[in-house]
Amino acid sequence: MHRQSGFTLLELLVVMVIIGLLVGYVGPRYFSQVGKSEIKAARAQINALEKALDMYRLDTGHYPSSELGLKALNEQPANETRWAGPYLSKGIPPDPWGNAYIYRIPGANGAEYDLYSFGNDGKAGGSGEAADISSRDSAPAGNG
Repeated sequence: MHRQSGFTLLELLVVMVIIGLLVGYVGPRYFSQVGKSEIKAARAQINALEKALDMYRLDTGHYPSSELGLKALNEQPANETRWAGPYLSKGIPPDPWGNAYIYRIPGANGAEYDLYSFGNDGKAGGSGEAADISSRDSAPAGNG
């Protein structure tokens, strides 16, 4: 009698269950790392925008107004003769979730300006990955 080689249905089901358990265990850990990397990317972008804002201030003597916004970093505002930009090599990036960064001058609590993202939910407040990410959060110690 000739016996065929191969896998039985039971063996395939056992393998599928093991793969499912591995995905159930590894998947959430992987996706939590993706969320953390988006937060790190937002902090890095805010830091780069802060540096560009500081260069703008060094050239013009002031930060751009809220009306001009971050657009003033790449497009010379009318009546701004000391502008020496563009201050960013590319356009103003959206945050990692595709939303525009919010820039306000003067900032809250005596800050010169506020620069922030609302996080992955696009709404003010929140916690975890939905928490707001602010220039005050990403500043190195001692810089405010």
